[in-house]
Order: sequence, then C-alpha cells, then structure tokens
Amino acid sequence: MSGLNLTLEPERQVHRFEVINGAGGRRLWTLDDKARIVAETLVPGAIVSEVARRHGLRPQQVFTWRRQARKRAASMEDAVPSFVPAVVDPAVTEATAVEHPSRPKRRPTRPPAPIELEIDGAVLRIGSGADTQTIAAVIRALKGCS
Repeated sequence: MSGLNLTLEPERQVHRFEVINGAGGRRLWTLDDKARIVAETLVPGAIVSEVARRHGLRPQQVFTWRRQARKRAASMEDAVPSFVPAVVDPAVTEATAVEHPSRPKRRPTRPPAPIELEIDGAVLRIGSGADTQTIAAVIRALKGCS
C-alpha cells in the first residue's frame, strides 16, 4: 500500500464555521438617534468607547458625530435670530390695559422702552441704542432657561 491515503476518518473530519461579528453593512442612523448617542457621551463620567460599543459603533464614528454636532451648534449661533412679527392692537391702550399679575408695575419716572418682551414672566426692555448682538444673546439665554 502506498503512503497516500485519500479516505478521511470520521474523527479527523474538518468542520468549518464562520463567526460574523458586527453589522453586515452600512447602517443609516437618524438625526435623533445620533443626537441621543452623542448626548449619552456628554454625561459626566461617560466613556465614549463604552457608549460606542453599546450601540455597535466604533468610537471614531461617535467622535465624528460629536464634531459635527459642535459645528452645527456653532453655525446656529452665528445665524440671524428670527423674530415673531409684532401685532399692535389699537383697541388696547395704556389706560385700558390690565396689569399682568406677575409683571411688576411700571415706574412713571422711567421713560418707556421702545421694545418690551416677556418670556415666562421675565421682562426684557430694549432701549433704542441697544446692540443687536447683545439683544440676540439675551433672547437666546432667556429661551434656553424656559
């Protein structure tokens, strides 16, 4: 008999199996999902790698999303603030207007401000010489607190 034996013995058979680890293709994440995952990484004590692993992502992807969120936030700060159009009702005058209970009564010694905003009980009076960037920053701060 020759040294070449082509038959396989049952205990020596080779079994092949594959382990698929991770996503099989490119996943599409919604902006809400990305924002939620980025918010998880911003919690004090959070580790980006752990958050990424928990969601089946690589840390580099989460860092990219964080960078994009910072750029988006910076571009929104530079945007011109949009205002709601003012409606003046001629039927309501200063004499017939009822004082709002949360609003402090006006002092007659101070001249009235050309613009007055009330947001959740906070009253913002804007004089005629106010800087537009300062006004926009104050309105953003008031909106952020409410």
